[in-house]
Amino acid sequence: MSIFRHSNYVYIMSNTFGNIFKLTTFGESHGPTIGGVIDGMPAGVDIDLEFIQQELARRRPGQSALTTSRQEPDEVELLSGVFEGISTGTPIGFLVKNTNQHSNDYDNLRDLYRPSHADFTYQMKYGIRDHRGGGRSSARETIARVVGGAFAKLVLQPLGISITAFTQQVGNISLDKAYIDYDFNQIENNPVRCPDPMKAAEMEAFIKEVKAEGDTIGGVIQCVIKGCPIGLGEPVFGKLHAALASAMMSINAAKGFEYGEGFQGLGMRGSEQNDIFYRSGDKIVTSSNHSGGIQGGISNGQDIYFRVAFKPVATLLTEQPTVDKDGNDTIVMARGRHDPCVLPRAVPIVEAMAAMTILDYYLLNKTTKL
Repeated sequence: MSIFRHSNYVYIMSNTFGNIFKLTTFGESHGPTIGGVIDGMPAGVDIDLEFIQQELARRRPGQSALTTSRQEPDEVELLSGVFEGISTGTPIGFLVKNTNQHSNDYDNLRDLYRPSHADFTYQMKYGIRDHRGGGRSSARETIARVVGGAFAKLVLQPLGISITAFTQQVGNISLDKAYIDYDFNQIENNPVRCPDPMKAAEMEAFIKEVKAEGDTIGGVIQCVIKGCPIGLGEPVFGKLHAALASAMMSINAAKGFEYGEGFQGLGMRGSEQNDIFYRSGDKIVTSSNHSGGIQGGISNGQDIYFRVAFKPVATLLTEQPTVDKDGNDTIVMARGRHDPCVLPRAVPIVEAMAAMTILDYYLLNKTTKL
C-alpha cells in the first residue's frame, strides 16, 4: 500500500491482493518492467518454472490474429523465495521485462481524455497520470497476477483442486449448454479459448469482423473450480463468493459477476432451484448444483462455477469526440496495437485470480481450526 500527498490530501493506493497468500504488484505498461512480490507462499512446494511460463504464454500479447500485435516474450525472472526449485516460505520476488513498447503511439493522448478510460478519473484523483498506454491502469499489470496465480495453482494441484476458465460468449454468440457438457481439453485448441469448436469458429470470425471495422466487442468468461473442499469462506463479511466477485471485478474491463444459476435462476421457483441433500456412500452431497458450490458464503464441496462479463475494449481505432484537459472539444483516434476483444487473453487472468482467492481462503480456513 502506497501513501502520497496531492493538493493537501492524502491518497492511499492499494497494490496488494489477499490475506495470507498475498500478491503485491508494481510497474506500468510502458515502464521498464512489471513485477510483484508473493508473500505467504507455503514452503516445500515444487516450483515448475516451465508451468509458470506456460501460464504467461496464454496471457501474452501477439499470440494470434485476435489479439494486439505487440510482441513481448513475457519471460519471468525469479529473484527470491525459491531455492533449488523448491519454495522456501520467504517472499518470492519476480520481474517480467517490457521489451516492445511504442510509447510514441500515445503522444497525441497526453492532454486528451479517452472515452471510457481511466484518464480523466486518474487525473482528477491524483493530479498526474501516465498517458502511455494507461500507465498503471493498463491490463499489462495483469502479468503479475498470472504469475501469482501460477504459484497458487502449484499449491492447489496436489490438493486435487483444479481451476478452468473458458470463453462462454462473444457479443451475442453464446454457448447453449452447461459446462459439464463440454470437453475442457478443447479450450486451448482455438484462439478464442472456447470448448465448442463450432461456436469458437463463429466467435473468431466475428472478432475479426469487428477488428476490421476498428471497433471492439465484449463477452463472458465462465470459470469452474473442481475439488474445492467443504468449509472455505465465512458466513457474513468473508463470504467466498464475495471474495471471488471482488477478485474478478478487479480485472480490467470486468463489468459483472454471477455464480451458480445467477440471474438466469430468477425465473425459477424455489422448489426448482433448491439443491436437495442425500447420502452417497460416506458423504453427504446434493442432487443438483444450482447454488454453484457455495451456500451461506461457504463452499459445500460441489463444483464452484461463475461467470464474469467483460465490456468491449474502450480503445477504438476510429475517431471519437472527447475533450482535452482544459475542457475544449476535440477528436481522438487511438494509434498503436490493441485487442479487439479481451476475452481470449483474460481467460488465464480469471483463472489466476480464482486460484489466488481459493488458496488464500484455504489457508485462512486452516487458521480457524485447532
